[in-house]
Amino acid sequence: MPSYKELLAQREQLDKQIKEAIAHEKADGIAKAKLIIEQYGLNASDLFSRKAGAKSAGGKVAPKYRNPSTGETWTGRGKAPKWIEGRDRSSYLI
Repeated sequence: MPSYKELLAQREQLDKQIKEAIAHEKADGIAKAKLIIEQYGLNASDLFSRKAGAKSAGGKVAPKYRNPSTGETWTGRGKAPKWIEGRDRSSYLI
């Protein structure tokens, strides 16, 4: 059985090999990506633009329901408020 110091040396060698493998595979991935980008004439907006229907962070949603007695509104998302809970929602549509 190897000693503690020998195991530490092996770990250091493995860590070095792991870093080298990561760097090599990363370079290969970058080269492949560049080739595809050049081949199809892609640009940053093609790769990183938001798709239609993607969630927008912090975007406001228009209210969908209104309580006729208080004027309180609800978007229809999340937990339903008490005034509409368990009722037919069609009568509260805006």
